[in-house]
Amino acid sequence: MSNPQARHREAAVGGAGDAPPDSVIPVPELPGFHSPDREGTVYEAIREDIISGRIPANARLIVAELAERHGTSTNPVREALQQLRGEGFVVMTPNRGARVRPIDEEFIRDVYEIEVLIEPALTRWFVGIATEADIAALEAMHAEMVRLNYSDPVRHGVLDTQFHHTMYERHYNRHALDLWWKHREILRAISRRLPISLGRQAAVMREHQEVLDAIKAHDADAAAAVLARHVEGSGRHIIEQMRAARRNSRNELSPPGN
Repeated sequence: MSNPQARHREAAVGGAGDAPPDSVIPVPELPGFHSPDREGTVYEAIREDIISGRIPANARLIVAELAERHGTSTNPVREALQQLRGEGFVVMTPNRGARVRPIDEEFIRDVYEIEVLIEPALTRWFVGIATEADIAALEAMHAEMVRLNYSDPVRHGVLDTQFHHTMYERHYNRHALDLWWKHREILRAISRRLPISLGRQAAVMREHQEVLDAIKAHDADAAAAVLARHVEGSGRHIIEQMRAARRNSRNELSPPGN
């Protein structure tokens, strides 16, 4: 696994450190995670600038300028841009260099439509190998998310990630697993800047419970169907919130009376 996984886990675990120890389930170690290096820091900073709009869509990404801005050499910047290219945030064209890919509804749609294919397949396989210990771990994570009820978004985020990772981590197709992680990081990075409606919060908890019920019943088809609905619902919700944010921005810019 890659450095973004390490950054997400460390940030999430660190953010949950204020919770009472007797009310928080242990977060299991995820294999392959390791501390980020300097290149990871540059990568995170550039990605944050792209997602926030500080670097606008279609802007050129000049290696020397980025290196100077972040106080580093050009090699970490080049590596960061290659990683961002792999995640879809950056487009590179021969003789024209790198530019920012617009983070728009089409971008989100492309990502979640791929995930609607990947995650149900990973889930269907998991149902066939799930142990009692696996199910107990999933139930504990779900119970903690229900208890928190989104009061601690950082803690909820790491538990949600652990919930899905527990189902997928042993799958034999490592390319599929890596693609799932890359897409999850993209959606997580974008969605954390957007509100989540009460209706979507309730749907997430309900769908997690439905997946658990299907796994315990050894019903792979039902579990896969729930995951497809779960992923599509999350993707559509992000798009809806992006549209709402755009409308609000236009309203704020519009003069009174117009």
